[in-house]
Amino acid sequence: MIKYDKLPAFFIGHGSPMNITQDNEFTRDLKKIGNSIPKPEVILVISAHFLTRGTFVTCKSHPDQIYDFYGFPKELYEFKYRPSGHPEKGKMITDLKSSIKIRCTNEWGLDHAAYMILGHIYPDADIPTIEMSLDYYQKPEYHYFFAKSLKPLREKGFLIIGSGNMIHTFQYIEYNQYAKPYPWAVEFDNILKENILNLNHENLIHYERLSLSSKAFQTNEHYLPMLYILALQDENEPIEFIHEGFQHGSISHRSFRIGKKLMSSF
Repeated sequence: MIKYDKLPAFFIGHGSPMNITQDNEFTRDLKKIGNSIPKPEVILVISAHFLTRGTFVTCKSHPDQIYDFYGFPKELYEFKYRPSGHPEKGKMITDLKSSIKIRCTNEWGLDHAAYMILGHIYPDADIPTIEMSLDYYQKPEYHYFFAKSLKPLREKGFLIIGSGNMIHTFQYIEYNQYAKPYPWAVEFDNILKENILNLNHENLIHYERLSLSSKAFQTNEHYLPMLYILALQDENEPIEFIHEGFQHGSISHRSFRIGKKLMSSF
């Protein structure tokens, strides 16, 4: 059996599909990730855009690329990012010891929560990629405690990435991608940062206790992937913010890494 070093895990605030083809501060920080860690055997993306009843992982050998956005420039629909899947690794996930049944599906592929960020991190699309869904009918604490069962994957060659946004609201969105962020959004972003650094996961699970949370998002599918990555954090394991910033006035791109920064072996 191959022995792997425990890989870091990442939460990425992915934001607008416009970032797929753009060169900006956010995408430049994404490009740094691939060379900061050893090459994983497989990538598992927990996607804010793969919502199901129950929990599923993609098990296709060649997952379809899903253009799950509308009204954007033509070049975004021409962008190709098509890594292979990994049915055997998908089966490994479904075999994990967990109180929750995880099932394979061939009815989903890679949505923009995955390929928007991976196109910058691993532009050659040469690492097999699996997506995991969010059971949208469950409460945040369900997701957090279920995510702990994924910990063994970090020592089996899996790079786990949660892709969503800590603050994601269309109610206050600005058309200008680089608009100055709303003061309330900056305030809530800092509240989340403080709770993450102080390991106040209970506050983050029960986010309704936090001031401004009702303004920061009206539905929580973009927030939940963050809880998955926090749940993977071991005692005394470091955390580092790899990007801080906003787009469209109210979309937080705050992103972080759980685990030590390991230099690439390739």
